[in-house]
Amino acid sequence: MFQEFKAFIARGNVLDLAVAVVIGAAFGTIVTSLTDDLLMPLIGAATGGTDFSSHFVLLGDVPAGYTGSPTDYAALKKAGAAMFGYGKFISAIINFLIIAFVIFLIVRAASKAMAKPEAPAEPPAPTPSEVLLAEIRDAVKARGL
Repeated sequence: MFQEFKAFIARGNVLDLAVAVVIGAAFGTIVTSLTDDLLMPLIGAATGGTDFSSHFVLLGDVPAGYTGSPTDYAALKKAGAAMFGYGKFISAIINFLIIAFVIFLIVRAASKAMAKPEAPAEPPAPTPSEVLLAEIRDAVKARGL
């Protein structure tokens, strides 16, 4: 059984998949930072300078004993308040779209790189008119005209 497991792990596609998962996780972290730290603040500034990622709708009452700000998303979430955090959701959608677009570009580039170049097409055979004109040309040249 150990030998089978060793053979399974040593296969190239398993190692490639492991590398892809690690790189994908690191890339996801980079895209999340891009969205949360660069794009969303710009969108927030364009919409009035608010922190867009903390936009939410409180679905119930503030938990009893909560002494923090009623507009602090993180504190309310930690206190167990029922909220609809649409700002975080929009951030997640933007993350997804960025990652999906980059994956599209990578797959597109890989497909182009792996595509076999097409053999040049053979020129089409001459039409009967072209053959006749070539014969007339050759006859005229042969007579020295």
